[in-house]
Amino acid sequence: MIAKNSITKKIFANIIVVLFFTCSDLFAQGDLLVNPRRIVFDGSKRVYELNLANTGSDTARYNISFIQYRMTEDGSFQEITEPEEGQFFADKNLRFFPRSVTLAPNEAQIVKMQVVNYNNLKQGEYRSHAYFRAVPKPIALGSESVVSDSAGLSIQLVPIFGITIPVIIRVGENNTKSALSDLIIHKQDDTTMILEMKINRSGNMSTYGDLRAFHISPEGKETPVGGINGIAVYTPTQYRIFKLPIKLVNDINFNSGRLKVEYLSQADTKQEKLAVLTIDL
Repeated sequence: MIAKNSITKKIFANIIVVLFFTCSDLFAQGDLLVNPRRIVFDGSKRVYELNLANTGSDTARYNISFIQYRMTEDGSFQEITEPEEGQFFADKNLRFFPRSVTLAPNEAQIVKMQVVNYNNLKQGEYRSHAYFRAVPKPIALGSESVVSDSAGLSIQLVPIFGITIPVIIRVGENNTKSALSDLIIHKQDDTTMILEMKINRSGNMSTYGDLRAFHISPEGKETPVGGINGIAVYTPTQYRIFKLPIKLVNDINFNSGRLKVEYLSQADTKQEKLAVLTIDL
């Protein structure tokens, strides 16, 4: 979550949720629900439909635009205006309609997003983030929630919620490869341990998949012990450090056997193993 503030007589606190991974195809923040959570144009499809739904009890308006981010090595995101070396923005080749949506309670609407001039793009991956920003309602005089500081300055805090989802254009062959390395086990408490690892990316495009952890007993019995969906390493970042929580269970001895972590592609049918790492306990 990224917060932005500007100090005036009214402070509009923009709360932007950057949607890079989640366990659900649907994502909601405030009273806005967005589906799908991620868009990839790979040449086979030039138009996508996004479903926006208002799950709240009040009518809400949302403006739609693009915003740019870079991924850091710890998996966090920083807003940028110029691409890093090896990074390309997608917004100049994207169109969407409408650019503003007003939704009554429990109402949904389709927003269409289209890639343009695809055949004129050089090979590689282009990424920007669609930003759905709530427009604050006018507040009647006398009903403001005001905060005063020690200097006597009165300010009004108005939260503005927003969601961003990655929109990716891929041109040409994808030669990206993934690898897992530097696995470290941290025991957090009596019920949880943390698997810290590097998810490495090489090649011309981002990698995106699910993490699964398994305990393998000395007798060879393999037991799932944890996992999370939708973990990305975006270009041009070469690796991302990720921490996967594992719940300790009484019938598994984590002092013997082996621990295996798999990084799997997301697919409607069979998942492909992008990377596997196994260590002795």
